[in-house]
Amino acid sequence: QVQLVESGGGLVQPGGSLRLSCAASRSISRIYPMGWYRQAPGKQRELVATITSGGSTNYADSVKGRFTISRDNTKNTVYLQMNSLKPEDTAVYYCNVRTVPRDSWGQGTQVTVSS
Repeated sequence: QVQLVESGGGLVQPGGSLRLSCAASRSISRIYPMGWYRQAPGKQRELVATITSGGSTNYADSVKGRFTISRDNTKNTVYLQMNSLKPEDTAVYYCNVRTVPRDSWGQGTQVTVSS
């Protein structure tokens, strides 16, 4: 288990951008896949994007072409660059690391897209 702290959320107008950061409490370099999930009120938590230790990425269809996940192993940090934000992107975003024996989760950061 790794302690994770998300930051970078906030209020943004449609079409705007935000960059989320997730800092890990200890080294995750070259070991664990990481990802971002989101959960809107009354909705199920859903996968947004993942990145492997080798840098391979995967995105939900709803965010492809708009969001970019990246990681800096020297800083033990994963990022989510969110561009062209839409109201339907409004949710609490959670950082995830596939640590063993169970996943590690951050506390979440609120992203609100509204005009």
